[in-house]
Amino acid sequence: MNTTKLRANLRTVMGNLLTRIIIAILLGIALAYVLPLWAVRVFETFNAVFAQFLSFMIPLIILGFVAPAIADVGGRAGKMLIATVALAYGATLFAGFGSFFVSDWIFPHIITAGTVSGGGDAVASIDPYFTIQMPALMPVTSALILAFLLGLGVAALPDNTVFKGLLDQFRGIVQMVIERAILPLLPVFIFGIFLNMTVTGQVAHIMATFAKIIVVIFAMHVAILLIQYGVAALFSRGSHNPFKLLGTMLPAYFTALGTQSSAATIPVTLRQTVKMGVDENVASFTVPLCATIHMSGSTLKIVACAVALMLSSAMPYTLSMFAGFICMLGITIIAAPGIPGGVIMASLGVLSSMLGFNEADNALMIALYVAMDSFGTACNVTGDGALSIIINRFFGKRPPAN
Repeated sequence: MNTTKLRANLRTVMGNLLTRIIIAILLGIALAYVLPLWAVRVFETFNAVFAQFLSFMIPLIILGFVAPAIADVGGRAGKMLIATVALAYGATLFAGFGSFFVSDWIFPHIITAGTVSGGGDAVASIDPYFTIQMPALMPVTSALILAFLLGLGVAALPDNTVFKGLLDQFRGIVQMVIERAILPLLPVFIFGIFLNMTVTGQVAHIMATFAKIIVVIFAMHVAILLIQYGVAALFSRGSHNPFKLLGTMLPAYFTALGTQSSAATIPVTLRQTVKMGVDENVASFTVPLCATIHMSGSTLKIVACAVALMLSSAMPYTLSMFAGFICMLGITIIAAPGIPGGVIMASLGVLSSMLGFNEADNALMIALYVAMDSFGTACNVTGDGALSIIINRFFGKRPPAN
């Protein structure tokens, strides 16, 4: 299976997906006022079946993404690998916890709690005509454990070519299902969600919530990059001006806005990282690795969206609940940056199992994530340069003595 071609196709699909999701949202709101109830139930029936299929796929997505990624990382030894992985995961956790505290502080003042779960004026609920049960092959937690065991086991084998090839092929199958089945049908699914919410009188609050969330998340992305480059400047062997370092990485930032993929942006990220004074050998190691494991922007975005939706739905949450969620999220989505849209797909299982999200909650998360997908990816990519500067301080070639 041609993975490069598949990822190129995924980027094309994701590039069109945002437009189609926006159209689906607008049509769902508009047609709710003219469609008869039986037609609304038809789309609700589709959503019920699609939600079952998505639930069936979630453990397979986690297994397909995480196991080969762990096998890739685990098969490479050395102090620089350990340091880079630890730094990337630490940066991801910092962004996730920072997002939680900022969201918990700001969102209660700008989001009205409990309005999404309340009934509307027109219809209390819309029931599907039927649904088809598609039980998942295993729970999400079991999929995560199995992914770790397979990944670490394959990495430890002295001759793992066959098993590594099987994991890669399984990942290709999962990617193909996402490209050819899940992503093309997502706009119809989201259309049905907004159709239902408009009929039940919840859509006005949801749209207002969307606008507020997007503004706050963009501001947090800017803040996290300034913090990362402020720290990196302290370790830099070149310029100690964080704004100059960040300016050097802007071509990678804007490239990621277009590609929506950390992996596809690696050539530009690598070039700009070297321009900041990072040793080429160090950059050639850290940039491709961080494109897979550094998820600050994506984690920040998912955590903020989750807090906002839980507030809107009057779902209780605690710091301890989100602490476990953030730690697990940083691991679950480590392989997803290579697949546009893969981050939100990989996170659905953790959202459901640890935060109690249902199908409608997950659909809103998908819509929010896709609307800001480029900015999260660009934050991840740009932050890779800051992490490379820090690693270079300890593992790069020493500058010649004067």
